[in-house]
Amino acid sequence: MTVKFNVNVPRQDLKHPENGHGGYQGLHPRTEILPTGHVTAPGLRALSCDILVEHDVAITMRDGCKLYADIYRPPSAPERSVPAILCWGPFGKKFNGVDSLRIMTPWNLGVPDGTLSGLEKFEAPDPADFVDRGYAIINIDSRGAFDSEGCMAIMGTQEAEDGYDTIEWLAKLPWCNGSVGMAGNSHLAIIQWFIAALQPPSLKAIAPWEGCGDLYREQFARGGIYGGDLFDHLIVKWILRGRNGMESFRKMFEEHPGANDWWNDKRPDMKKINIPTYITGTYTNTMHGMGAIRGWMEVNTPHKWLRWHPYQEWFDIWGNPEGKEELFSFFDRYLKGVENDWESTPHVRMSVLKFGEKEPLANVVEEDFPIPRTNYRKAYLTPNGGLNLDEPSPSAGTVSYNSEDIKDTATFTYTFPERTQIVGMPKAVLWMRNDDFDDMDVFIVLNKLSATGERMLNLNIPWTNLPVKKIADIPEDKRTEVILYQGPTGILRASNRDIDASRSMHPNWPFYTHEKEEKVNPGTVVRLEIGIWCMGIEFEAGESLQLSVGGFYQGFANFGTNEHIRNKGKHWIHAGGEYDSHLILPFV
Repeated sequence: MTVKFNVNVPRQDLKHPENGHGGYQGLHPRTEILPTGHVTAPGLRALSCDILVEHDVAITMRDGCKLYADIYRPPSAPERSVPAILCWGPFGKKFNGVDSLRIMTPWNLGVPDGTLSGLEKFEAPDPADFVDRGYAIINIDSRGAFDSEGCMAIMGTQEAEDGYDTIEWLAKLPWCNGSVGMAGNSHLAIIQWFIAALQPPSLKAIAPWEGCGDLYREQFARGGIYGGDLFDHLIVKWILRGRNGMESFRKMFEEHPGANDWWNDKRPDMKKINIPTYITGTYTNTMHGMGAIRGWMEVNTPHKWLRWHPYQEWFDIWGNPEGKEELFSFFDRYLKGVENDWESTPHVRMSVLKFGEKEPLANVVEEDFPIPRTNYRKAYLTPNGGLNLDEPSPSAGTVSYNSEDIKDTATFTYTFPERTQIVGMPKAVLWMRNDDFDDMDVFIVLNKLSATGERMLNLNIPWTNLPVKKIADIPEDKRTEVILYQGPTGILRASNRDIDASRSMHPNWPFYTHEKEEKVNPGTVVRLEIGIWCMGIEFEAGESLQLSVGGFYQGFANFGTNEHIRNKGKHWIHAGGEYDSHLILPFV
């Protein structure tokens, strides 16, 4: 391992690879040609072309560590003619999208049988699509994953260096035209920020579809509260496999709950990325949205695009044919040099959710993001549970909730007199106190209410191919964050409220340093600035926006178990008079 830190990096064991788990077939280097018409399993898509597959190809890193990859490419292409697309991740290079949809999603997200070939790696493009278009797809097991050597390092400089070495190795292969791209979503998107920031010469374009931008502040310790339970209990235990263990996020947080150089190494410097970049984002994912926005704002090239779509990320990469065609066009332009019409694609397209059974607005062309015409307006909290738009409440008072009761929240509501769109980055500024303890873990969500006052939900995938046609008909065991969205959330531990405004990408998305702990004296009123995930919601006349504040996470995601939350007694929200508690909302 080449990267050193000024703290000891704790490790944890991983289960070893098992034949059949995640498609694992043992370490068995070989080459085969899958013929046109080949079907990997019943119900999957037949191949439309011959595909040469090189299994378990060893690639040596600068420190001697060997990583193993599967390479899918056209079998009879001339030398130096095929661009390579690298799909980087630890989940198993043969753990495919078909199996992941069946295991992890309700109703396969509505992706019809026969859409995927089964050759696609989890969260990656399907080789059956790209080989037929003259590309090679490289599915790699990152350091420490399955038979790849070394200790698994999730993101950061170590993985970036490994990616750099792999890209330059690929570019020199006889069949490769010297141009390498990267594609994929979630983990496979996040890593692109890190690798591209090192500027490997042969990396010509990236497509980070749904990529978190800071593993501490956006995933594992958002607001200063540990939120890695889903990763620990699902990803580590049931998906990841390796022979040499992995760096432990949980143990690092227990030993170093504040930012240190290891945690800070999990935040890529996006300003160093200078190649064509095609970014996607969505409101409904609870980890990746703000990274996509920072990527758009900071990547240092005029050749960048942001498509903010209304769907769940796996549906978008596997079930959205228009998105797939756009990815072809993007890579044709920058990996093959084709003079197509890609560069006439609008640089920013947004979406707006309507909730309930109404279809969202998609591909709304905008000049930039944040949208330049945005009118940021303050909605002031009132002691009687209202939100006063633009005018502070003249009367002062308090609203409380029991921070130890998962069901108890304080709510503040504004009803729209006409159709209104709120699109962009909101923020809450709350004056709060706790008489019984020296800290507060504060969780907020912005709900949409119907004209009759009922909380509304959004379906994250199209209604097509689903056995239900109404939100109310979705069974309880299918009501997960994968398909349902409640609204944008904000999270902050009061003792972690220190902000470095010079590093905030936007005034409404504060950069919390997490470098010092500032306890709150019991009974002291403290000002909390809480950044809220980006939102895009249309409200009809009579519908309402409701701010809900509580002591526990209120969304669908498994943010964390209650053991991580530090709350005691009542939390008091001060509103009106000298305390200007308010929401900042982006009206467009």
